[in-house]
Order: sequence, then C-alpha cells, then structure tokens
Amino acid sequence: MSTPVDTEQGSARLAAWSEAELGVEGAVLDVVRAPAGVLSARGDDVDPTAPEVVQLAADLVATMRVSPGCVGLAANQVGVGARVFCVDVSDHPKARTRHGTFVLCNAEVVEASRNEKAREGCMSVPDFTGDVKRGSRLVVRGQLPATGEEVVFATDAFEARALQHEIDHTDGLLFLDRVAGAHAIYPRQTYL
Repeated sequence: MSTPVDTEQGSARLAAWSEAELGVEGAVLDVVRAPAGVLSARGDDVDPTAPEVVQLAADLVATMRVSPGCVGLAANQVGVGARVFCVDVSDHPKARTRHGTFVLCNAEVVEASRNEKAREGCMSVPDFTGDVKRGSRLVVRGQLPATGEEVVFATDAFEARALQHEIDHTDGLLFLDRVAGAHAIYPRQTYL
C-alpha cells in the first residue's frame, strides 16, 4: 500500500512561484512545427539548477506569453530536447484549478483518473485539432527551475489536460499520437 502524498504543500508552492525567481530575462523563441524530429524524440532529463535550464525556463515563459491562446509550451517545441515546460491556464474558461504561471522540469504523472475526451490543439500542429482522452484528475511530480525543489501537486479539468499535453511533448508525443484515429482529427477553425 502506497503512502498518501501531501499535495497541498506542493500546490501552494506552485501557486506562489513566479518567473522572477529565475533571475534572468526570457527571450522569445521560434516554435518548431511537426514533423520536426525534436518533436518526436523524448527530451533529456535536466538539472533544474543549471544556468542553461534556468534560461530555457525564462525563454519558454516569454514565448508562451506572446503566443495568442497558448496555455503551455515545452522545450521540444522551441527545438530543445529537454524535459522542461511551462503552463498557465489562468485565463482559460474551462480551467477549474489554476496554479498560475509555472515551469516544471523532469515532470511525470504520478496518478490519473476519470478519463474524459476533449478537443486539443497545439502550436506545433497549427492546422489541426483533435479529440484526445486524458485523465481529468491528476497528481503530478516535477522540479522547479533554479531551486531544483521537488513539488507534488494535484490538479483537474483543463489544467490537468494542459499538463498531460506538455508532459507528452517532453516524451516525444504530439496530441495526434493520442487521437483514436483520423475520424478524430479536424481542420483548425479560425475565429475572427
């Protein structure tokens, strides 16, 4: 029998995190598109305290912020094969739990439940969306950049979906790898 993990402390730490902790200015990077090889290769585990990882974390946040509708961005998407990503679903209407902006290194899903199907899109696959089944309740473990501290936290709904999407990127998977088939892929709609 496994010991229950206290996810409240991890959630509080994640919600309190700010890119100011990185101590470096982020640069806006170009987003690579499928079928770029880096998108289908598992990223390397990283030392979250390494200066290049801290800079990458700042760059990911800066790039996410200038990308309309973007709620997460993985290192693979900017051409870097590393297990690092950022997420911020604060303004998304389907989000229930919102931890704000954060970056995780070497993240993994510890527990997932209540699979639900929903539509996903991706900046690296700009012309399509797809229906993907994912856990709607998660426990995730990862490390914060700069300090390297480990956080374990629970989330749900849209933030859970965003986290699984970004963790997939660090594993070399696109949402297209998760759809049930061609019938579950759609041309992206453009709303004016």
